[in-house]
Amino acid sequence: MASFQSDYGYGSADKTHTNSLSVGLQQLGGFIACFLAWPLTDKMGRRRSLMISSFVFCVGAAIQTINTHSLPAFYVARLIAGLGLGAATVAVPMFNSEMMPKEMRGQVGSFFQWFYTFGIFVSYWVDYGVARGISSTDPSQWQIPIGLQLAPAAFLGLGMLTVPESTRWLTKKGQHEEAWRSLQWIRADESRATADEMEEIRSGVAAEAVATEGFQMRELLERENFKRVSAAFAVFTAQQATGATAFAYFGPQYFNLVVNNEEQSLLLTAIFGAVKVVACGIFVLFFSERLSRRQVLVGGAAFMAACQITTAAVVKSFPAPTSSGNVVAPSGIATVALIYLFVIAYNFSWGPMPWPYVSEIFPARIREPGVAVGVASQWLFNFIFSLTTPYMISSMSWGVFLLWGILDVVIAVLTFAFLKETRGLSLEAIAHQRFKTGSSRGNDSDKNQNVYAEHHEGSTR
Repeated sequence: MASFQSDYGYGSADKTHTNSLSVGLQQLGGFIACFLAWPLTDKMGRRRSLMISSFVFCVGAAIQTINTHSLPAFYVARLIAGLGLGAATVAVPMFNSEMMPKEMRGQVGSFFQWFYTFGIFVSYWVDYGVARGISSTDPSQWQIPIGLQLAPAAFLGLGMLTVPESTRWLTKKGQHEEAWRSLQWIRADESRATADEMEEIRSGVAAEAVATEGFQMRELLERENFKRVSAAFAVFTAQQATGATAFAYFGPQYFNLVVNNEEQSLLLTAIFGAVKVVACGIFVLFFSERLSRRQVLVGGAAFMAACQITTAAVVKSFPAPTSSGNVVAPSGIATVALIYLFVIAYNFSWGPMPWPYVSEIFPARIREPGVAVGVASQWLFNFIFSLTTPYMISSMSWGVFLLWGILDVVIAVLTFAFLKETRGLSLEAIAHQRFKTGSSRGNDSDKNQNVYAEHHEGSTR
């Protein structure tokens, strides 16, 4: 925004560099936090870890909101906020997967992406509103969007005061009475079914503790563990390589390649955010537990590839007008439609699905470091793509759409070849199966019973 540019004293020549660092440093903070969050969540629990991460983020956001007139201070604040944000992205899916019944785990895990998408949607319309309604010489034009970040972060931290600690974490720490109360609270039930679930959790955690006592990091390199860690790393890397996150951060710049009008670009980006929210909501509410995880990821990547490659062809053949105008050409309308179809496919697949998938593929023994490695790859490539995307847009033009399309093709092929299905299986069942490609469809309940039988027999020998 012009007001931010004026307050922090940099010119148009430094705009790409400043945008790149402002976005990228927060992602770098998130990447660093992933490795700090694992011992924190293990020692202090998921609940208190989320409170701490919320507080750290609020500190960073508050410093950003103050008009310091210093870009270094703003950059440091972005890094601090990234630390809190990154820690939360480790703890939230972990907490969700450990508190939900298997029938709802994918749906509730996908809510993480839905609310992330909703936050982006709100930010787009706030940006559009302040750009139109507040003078470009008024600092509040940029302070309002940044300051509003404090509201959801504070809500998360304070909200954790109203919920109990993770049942599985309490069981792992030997706090069985508190674990039982936690499960009763989250299920709102004290029936025999809840008691049986508690016994299943205790048996699973006890068997993991006995079988793998004295964990060391090199265990992650063991054959089965390494497959799971590699899958988590690859899934979140692929999520960033689809190109959707780059669109989320730099939507106006992408749409400007199509319409060459800043105000129209902001409006198209705001509509883009609304499409994301609706698409992700429909998937989370109606399809997340009805569709195969693996098939959704393969199909989503293939459809996104088709949209991006077609977009590249249209933008190359029919470039945006050189002069800014209020009328969008038919080719521009077609390109916008393709981008919206792309983001619908993303929010039906690679947007929401990686979070529950990665949090459920690890046994309790390596869940914390495993999820941390997976989410770290998300933040690492989030940082890489957010740092490089402004330069890619300015230098590659239509070629950036082609790049994302080619990467989506690679993602679809590799997902089909290597990813394992997990839908319908409990965490304990997944933990005690060999991690290999293929579908779990068929008689899932029989598979669960066989796994539990082998598991309990082994633990009594």
